[in-house]
Amino acid sequence: MQLGKEISAVVTGGASGLGEATARRLAGFGIKVTLFDLNEERGMAVASQLGGAFARVDVSDVESVAAGFEVARAAHGVERILINCAGIGVAMKTVSRDRETSAVRMHDLGLFAKTIAINLVGSFNCIAHSAQAMVDLDPITDDGERGVIINTASVAAEDGQIGQAAYSASKGGVKGMTLPIARDLARDGVRVCAILPGLFKTPLFEGLPEEAVKALSASVPFPSRLGRPDEYAAMVQHICENEMLNAASIRLDGAIRMAPK
Repeated sequence: MQLGKEISAVVTGGASGLGEATARRLAGFGIKVTLFDLNEERGMAVASQLGGAFARVDVSDVESVAAGFEVARAAHGVERILINCAGIGVAMKTVSRDRETSAVRMHDLGLFAKTIAINLVGSFNCIAHSAQAMVDLDPITDDGERGVIINTASVAAEDGQIGQAAYSASKGGVKGMTLPIARDLARDGVRVCAILPGLFKTPLFEGLPEEAVKALSASVPFPSRLGRPDEYAAMVQHICENEMLNAASIRLDGAIRMAPK
């Protein structure tokens, strides 16, 4: 797909981090971008800077997602590109022992379900709504391509650490559904890929002490630093432009393999 002004895109989680960097890169090509996020103030500010649109969307809610796509399409027409970056990270062991009482506490099942609902079900919710309209668009390449969907998994899909049962399950699901969805949509010329980021400098790391950030950076073989959100956005760009990338789950991690903890 050649990126340009005739194309529109939806980026979930677009008000910060990987989503914001992606939205900014796409907008740099003249693409009309709509941001989905729960942070209305920040989302509207970024959308205004980009000349795009914003919708306050809870990706785990069917009606909220449907309403978000109505906003996006009213502003820019049906999207050719969907980037799923919305998600949450949680840390809780399957069971843990209280140091003072020795009582054993199990993982909060509500938190486990919420993580799955946002990271996995939320991604599929957006995929289904987008694909329903995308497959009826006219092809824009000689091969019949109509659109591209890119999901954000994580290296935790393969290297889940202690306390990451919920997060790894959700991201493993995102990776796992990439191939069958790509096969579902292949006849209609819609490609589907997933990116598995490693340690990236996102708002998640902003509150950490400098020493902690240095230690995390040193754990990355090369380059020994946190990834930059624009490097994620560059991968998004390449997937959009390279038509042979389909059903691929791509690690973007500086060769890191996460230790148990």
